Amino acid sequence: MARTIKEIHAELLQKVADDAVLTTVLYSSSQTAIYRLYLYIVAFCAWSTETIYDLAKVEINETISAMKPHSLRWYAERAKMFQFGFDLVDEADYYDNTDIPEDTVNESKIVSYAAVVEQSRGIRIKVAKTVGADLGPLSTPEVDAFTRYIKEIKDAGVKALITSGPADNLKLQLVIVYDPLVLDGTGARLDGSNSMPVKTAIKEHLKNLPFNGVFSVQKLVDAIQLVDGVDDLQLQTVQTKYGLLPFTSCGISVIPDAGYLRIDDADLTITYQT
Repeated sequence: MARTIKEIHAELLQKVADDAVLTTVLYSSSQTAIYRLYLYIVAFCAWSTETIYDLAKVEINETISAMKPHSLRWYAERAKMFQFGFDLVDEADYYDNTDIPEDTVNESKIVSYAAVVEQSRGIRIKVAKTVGADLGPLSTPEVDAFTRYIKEIKDAGVKALITSGPADNLKLQLVIVYDPLVLDGTGARLDGSNSMPVKTAIKEHLKNLPFNGVFSVQKLVDAIQLVDGVDDLQLQTVQTKYGLLPFTSCGISVIPDAGYLRIDDADLTITYQT
């Protein structure tokens, strides 16, 4: 990005001030000193050159963008730029937010999380929005508008499947060997600071997973073992499901179909023993 003329001029003046030879002849503090005026001309020329380079860079990037097929990362980034309730500029793939308050623009960007995966017949774009302190699916009108948006900006010939659903479900059955100096038989802390630290750790671990990231059984075990008062544990059942499909064992790891994974209290069974 081009520096301002004032910034360049100040740098040149500083170089003069730092030079032991130049300071013996160029020491006037007058704003109209001839050497200051010469340096201003040099600063103006440098600013003009940098500005031209910036404009050329923008033009080159626009040309590349128009000619080069886009990456999966590009689609994910553009998904988050979607503005619900706004129309794209005619014959373009961007919005004109001139004179629109920044808060209004930010509120319209409802897609908080996006992931793009390649499929045999195109790409699949998974999206979710922020609902309170958690993730949630886009509504039907929001999905319809987002689908139209992707249709407008995607590369010609690319088939894009848009999905935004509720979280995949996790079911756990586990045995916790606890320290009776820290936890009681229900898993609550004896100091009263947390009535369900293991359950809290499990849910926080799921929330902290990257969107469309891998859910690892071993990393879940590691997270539970970090809970103060948990001496050991055994996972007896680890199952996941999405939509109306039945629960199935996830094995070593699984990528949630919806992009994120959650567990209901009814699907979490913990047995505590000393």
